[in-house]
Amino acid sequence: MRPASNDPLDRLYRRVSWRLMPFLFLCYVAAYLDRVNVGFAKLQMLADLRFSDTVYGIGAGIFFVGYFLFEVPSNLLMTRTGARIWIARIMISWGVISSAMMFTNSVASFYVLRFLLGAAEAGFFPGIILYLTYWYPAHRRARMVALFMSGVAVAGVVGGPLSGWIMKTFAGQHGLSGWQWLFLLEGVPSMLIGVWTLFYLDDGIRSARWLGEDDKRQLEQAIAEDGKQQRHMPLAQVFSNGKVWLLALVYFLFVMGLYGVSFWLPQLVKNSGVDDVLTIGLLTAIPYVVAAVVMVLAARHSDRSGERRWHAAAAALAGALGLIVATVYSDNTVIAMAALSVATAGILSTFPIFWSLPTAMLGGAAAAAGIALINSVGNLAGFVSPYLVGAIKDATHSTANGIYLLAASLVAGAVLVVAAVRRS
Repeated sequence: MRPASNDPLDRLYRRVSWRLMPFLFLCYVAAYLDRVNVGFAKLQMLADLRFSDTVYGIGAGIFFVGYFLFEVPSNLLMTRTGARIWIARIMISWGVISSAMMFTNSVASFYVLRFLLGAAEAGFFPGIILYLTYWYPAHRRARMVALFMSGVAVAGVVGGPLSGWIMKTFAGQHGLSGWQWLFLLEGVPSMLIGVWTLFYLDDGIRSARWLGEDDKRQLEQAIAEDGKQQRHMPLAQVFSNGKVWLLALVYFLFVMGLYGVSFWLPQLVKNSGVDDVLTIGLLTAIPYVVAAVVMVLAARHSDRSGERRWHAAAAALAGALGLIVATVYSDNTVIAMAALSVATAGILSTFPIFWSLPTAMLGGAAAAAGIALINSVGNLAGFVSPYLVGAIKDATHSTANGIYLLAASLVAGAVLVVAAVRRS
């Protein structure tokens, strides 16, 4: 068989990927950093404002209520306005609100700003997943989603040390606390990238001025062939389709684990005996470095084998095992960090593989609505997860039982994706 590197279509897709993926990756790094930097702000913010862990859990999670309410409308609007304008609007508005988090001075303002941040960002992730279906057929898509979602891992690698450095270096400057500087400075890149989006991103293949006419025809033909396998169901049918809701449930269970790690990882590292915020930031980068490599390798193997369910289940089970071991050995920094690396790599690896399922099944407006519905319902776990862990910690004075709950959610998701989701 001729090597893939000699295939003209492979060369064309490499060109497309070099044009699109670094930019989309950068967007997601900024998005995820603004979404979860409240986990680092917590290390100082709770003491300054006298918030309980339950208040923090609700505030961290209420982001996803706004996200849930505006997700489907946002994705449908993107199909009308075009990806370029809509993604730019999302990034600029969430950057402004993320920086405005520095003005938090009460429980009410904390809740309101987190809700508005979720509403502003609604539609970004499913919008990008939908955008990738404009360019890549199903058998190429998991790798691209993995590259895009590795922005989560890189946000952890960059965000941990950066957040710790900002909070330690700028604390007290111009009368602002370290956590206030954190929100202010980390919101600015999103605004700048949002403006850049208006000049850089194309709405789709046909509007790409950097492609020749022959290139456009080849790409459009690949997408047309892929579209024959998809269901172009009416929008009303999407919301009553059992498979779509089943995928939403699986995604909910996986997201429980993701945001348990995202919002509580700094605290778990601190529980292992580390007190300095800069050191905590540096240590939290380790699990994300491991995850950045593993998730791309796992997605590549899934694409090559064409198998999705067992790959997703294995990754989720690895994530659950890592969380359990990290909790059992929470007083041993070395073992806890190794286990957290396994947990983070496993949890993050489930997502690019999972998204190959609905994007292969749905097409047209059904894809826009279905992807947004699955993502919005699933991301309600972003509210449930930090709230439950925070409430359990306040009730039991330990995060252990809350982390065990997250591990159980990942196991349930693994069982469900194998037993109930048939091969596409």
